[in-house]
Amino acid sequence: MAAQRPALFLDRDGVINVDHGFVASVDDWQWIDGARECVARFKARDWLVFVVTNQSGIAFDHYTEADMHAVHAHMIKGFSDAGTEVDAIYACPYHADGTNSRFRKDSFDRKPKPGMLLQAMAEFPVKRESSFLIGDKQTDIDAAHAAGVGGFLFSGGRLDDFAEWALASFEDGSR
Repeated sequence: MAAQRPALFLDRDGVINVDHGFVASVDDWQWIDGARECVARFKARDWLVFVVTNQSGIAFDHYTEADMHAVHAHMIKGFSDAGTEVDAIYACPYHADGTNSRFRKDSFDRKPKPGMLLQAMAEFPVKRESSFLIGDKQTDIDAAHAAGVGGFLFSGGRLDDFAEWALASFEDGSR
């Protein structure tokens, strides 16, 4: 079994990209300043990096799974163009009140529940006690805590600078 490594969990909309309500296409994509640099810095430290994102727009027929995958492909290419990568993307298309019956359900993967984070920890050798999440909503932080990792609320600015502050705070015992 591979040695355990710390993991950085990143919400997508509002953390990696500007949240325009529903980011349904590549045309809606706008990088948060420092997002690619943030991932590159943590990968250089030999951390695992995961994207964990609620995508309820699918459940409400604002866009399709194929649209989401196209946006994710665009994001992956942007990371690659910057010389870095994420280890995996976990997305939850479900919502209990969705209009699309295929995606209308209460899912353990939908934040504030911890399913996506726990799945990543089951599939990769994550050192839980050294890992944390950066999100832009309290539901992100609640999911992090439910999964047993730290959580930091990002409210804007450069993500790489915020992540460095979060890492220093986390190492000092703040969660």
